[in-house]
Amino acid sequence: MIGRLRGRLDYRASDHVLIDVGGVGYLVYCSERTLASLPGIGEAVSIHTDLLVREDLLQLFGFATLVEKEWHRLLTSVQGVGAKVSLAILGALGPDGVSRAIALGDWNAVKAAKGVGPKTAQRIVLDLKDKAPAVMAMGGEPDGAFPAAGDVIDAGDGADTSGAAARAPAAAVARGSGAAQADALSALANLGYGPSEAAAAVAEAAANNPDAGEALLIRAALKLLAPKS
Repeated sequence: MIGRLRGRLDYRASDHVLIDVGGVGYLVYCSERTLASLPGIGEAVSIHTDLLVREDLLQLFGFATLVEKEWHRLLTSVQGVGAKVSLAILGALGPDGVSRAIALGDWNAVKAAKGVGPKTAQRIVLDLKDKAPAVMAMGGEPDGAFPAAGDVIDAGDGADTSGAAARAPAAAVARGSGAAQADALSALANLGYGPSEAAAAVAEAAANNPDAGEALLIRAALKLLAPKS
């Protein structure tokens, strides 16, 4: 199993990239969002991967974060959802958007992805709703698409890592948002709330306050969970 690649970006197409790792080129298919997050041609890149193995096919799919990879794994476990549909959903919503849609039961948001009909969207929400809290709790995992600030990357002679370093602050912001939601979920669990209701409250709070930190998310989620008079 190939779980991660680290090397130099050699080629970029509309739905895949070619990554040179020690002289071997790996063709990796990605969502639109992951493709947009990757560095420029010739720059260092590190990306999480999932290998699809069939009798007639070996195909790699790439993900900027472990959360995105986990959602891909879960999405493709739903009947009628293949890799192409999964990447379309992740490209349209992003991993945070998928977490929010699943936790809130918002199948209309899932249906907005290209190639996803209403029945498939409803099936995805029903099949995965109980699994959303566990994936949301992974939100603090490090981003893998490009090096974090201070990382030293060796991608071979001549690789230009300057663009990758410039993208590091954006990656840190994305990690911070996911970590805040994960910490808020943990805090609500410690207060005795069930995983599903806590995930739904945090997802709604995050949707209403996209830049909220942990403390604000907890307060907003608690208000949503408070008994209605």
